[in-house]
Amino acid sequence: MKHRIIFAMLMSFTLSLIMSAWITYVNIGLHPDFVSFWMHAWVLAWPAAGIISFIAGPFLHGLAHKLAAKI
Repeated sequence: MKHRIIFAMLMSFTLSLIMSAWITYVNIGLHPDFVSFWMHAWVLAWPAAGIISFIAGPFLHGLAHKLAAKI
């Protein structure tokens, strides 16, 4: 369980940080306040990504194993 929590936190941190940067850039470009807008978006995205990662992670891990076995 400890591994699952740590993995969900690290994965959600990384994905939400990169995705919020990308979406902020797509929406406003390199605005002078880009970092401020990005950090605001990331603070909102990380908790949601963490919960989704923790809940969906085991199912998706199993699905990936099944798909890989068929390929």
